[in-house]
Amino acid sequence: LKGILSIAGQPGLFKLVSQMKGGLVVESLRDGRRMPAYTSQRILALEDISMYTDAEEVALSKVYDTIIDKTGGKAAIDPKKATADELKAYLEEVLPNFDRDRVYASDIKKLFTWYNELAEKGLTVKEAEVEKSETSEGDESKPKKETKKAATKPKVKETAAPKAAAPKVKPTTAVRKSGKG
Repeated sequence: LKGILSIAGQPGLFKLVSQMKGGLVVESLRDGRRMPAYTSQRILALEDISMYTDAEEVALSKVYDTIIDKTGGKAAIDPKKATADELKAYLEEVLPNFDRDRVYASDIKKLFTWYNELAEKGLTVKEAEVEKSETSEGDESKPKKETKKAATKPKVKETAAPKAAAPKVKPTTAVRKSGKG
């Protein structure tokens, strides 16, 4: 969910492309069109959203992980066709202890609409798998950097040796000056 945004008044989800002085440049997941999103708009990062439960708040990514387990990464219940009661029953299967007083039907509808849009684009990957791939990529890149540094260190030492010879030339220059005077 990193870099995926919801913008109030705009349909669908957006991917963060870059930042600009007055806001962000985003790309629609639906059609791939880029547009500016200004700081005056209400912009929500999906990674910052959580669901109310009886005990605590649960991150949206963890809720999506359980939906991925249930659906195998495919689309979940269609919120456009399902009733509010059907949506609540489906969420109960996924998150049995969600707070029925503070989680509204519109929230549940949004939850499944976003999930289905992510599933349609193939972006439904479990959080643990994303973290594992990021750490393995980081581990693979570190040894490469270390070998490059190790390879460049001798070159630096080799270039440093002729510079050490340069002071030997200066005393001869000094001798010449003293010889002229």
